[in-house]
Amino acid sequence: MSAGSKISRTSLVGLVAAAVAVTAFTVPAQARTGVGSDGEKAGKAHQKTQQALDALVTSGLPGVTAGVRDKNGVWQGTAGVGDLRTGKARGADDRFRIGSVTKTFVATVLLQMEAEGKLSLDDSVEKHLPGVVRGNGNDGRQITVRQLLNHTSGIFNYTSDPEFARKHLTAPGFLTHRYDTLAPMDLVKVGLSHKPDFAPGTKHSYSNTGYALAGLIIEKISGSTYEDEVRERIIKPLALRATSLPGNNPHLPKPSARNYSTLSDPTATEFYDVTAHNMSWGWAAGDMISTTGDLNRFLSALMRGKLFPAKQLKAMKTAVPAPGDPLYTGYGLGIYNPHNSCNTTLWGHSGGTPGAVTEAVSSPDGRHTVSYSVNSEGGGGVIDAEFCGDPHSKRLVPAPVL
Repeated sequence: MSAGSKISRTSLVGLVAAAVAVTAFTVPAQARTGVGSDGEKAGKAHQKTQQALDALVTSGLPGVTAGVRDKNGVWQGTAGVGDLRTGKARGADDRFRIGSVTKTFVATVLLQMEAEGKLSLDDSVEKHLPGVVRGNGNDGRQITVRQLLNHTSGIFNYTSDPEFARKHLTAPGFLTHRYDTLAPMDLVKVGLSHKPDFAPGTKHSYSNTGYALAGLIIEKISGSTYEDEVRERIIKPLALRATSLPGNNPHLPKPSARNYSTLSDPTATEFYDVTAHNMSWGWAAGDMISTTGDLNRFLSALMRGKLFPAKQLKAMKTAVPAPGDPLYTGYGLGIYNPHNSCNTTLWGHSGGTPGAVTEAVSSPDGRHTVSYSVNSEGGGGVIDAEFCGDPHSKRLVPAPVL
């Protein structure tokens, strides 16, 4: 489909239903069923999760792919389609944009650096990025690395800037600027063009600007790129072979699904194919690409303490309260406690880019992980189905920008 091609929003449910009906006969394992590493036992264990995937498609989303790692092994499930034009089913091994799940990788790198004595979480931003955070009441001397990572810095979130959103995230600006390359400092400058939301450390408010600064700190300390540090410290050691950092490459690696969006226009009557776009606007706040299998492997290793010492894991899991947040009860360092219907303690992150929403969640011990990705905007219910046995959950994952 071409960059500007569109699909009628009003006919989306019908298109999906028709496509699923066709693919259910041609590739039933990918269209509507789950496959486990130990066969029938794993499939039965995750029937409710499969029901939640099916419900997402019934609600009108194009398709979803999910994966689980637990005591029964590895299970993969899909529902719906990856391409509305051809009716091709979502694939269990699809690559997809993970948005803000990137933040978990970034926080992990900085915690590794702390364990190596290269920084302290309580260092000021000024120490590592002298003179960068200045103006409009912003002062890097008063903000710590920890506050960047748990979103208590007070620095304005650059993706909330109206002009930035009009140009890069919504129609028609996205369609004109989807291949633009933005530098990390371009993102930081947008955030710093606003006054702080509050004094550092006094509240919690999600800020992608803080993670752009975190990426710059990684580069300043390492003398390398943020991308290289993530590859060398996490991707290669864990053999995350389907995980990548795209840089300025606007294309998704194969296999992958098409991504669909209304580009934040509530009155839109058409969906746009937004699959190809340059994610430099997200950078260290949310540009990575992965799969459910790789995300589950990463989260499992992280929660089991395989990536840094216990001191750093404890710091990562020290959450600040987030009253009123629709996604989580508390936010640690690059991970949060997601709301769930059984009020069990879980850790993970979600992410949203135009045309893709991802969520990856783990039990505290890393022995039970689930991740899924929708090739449009919306989601929810999968976490409650997997961890709480509730396939009819009304939990919603908003379509966040990163």
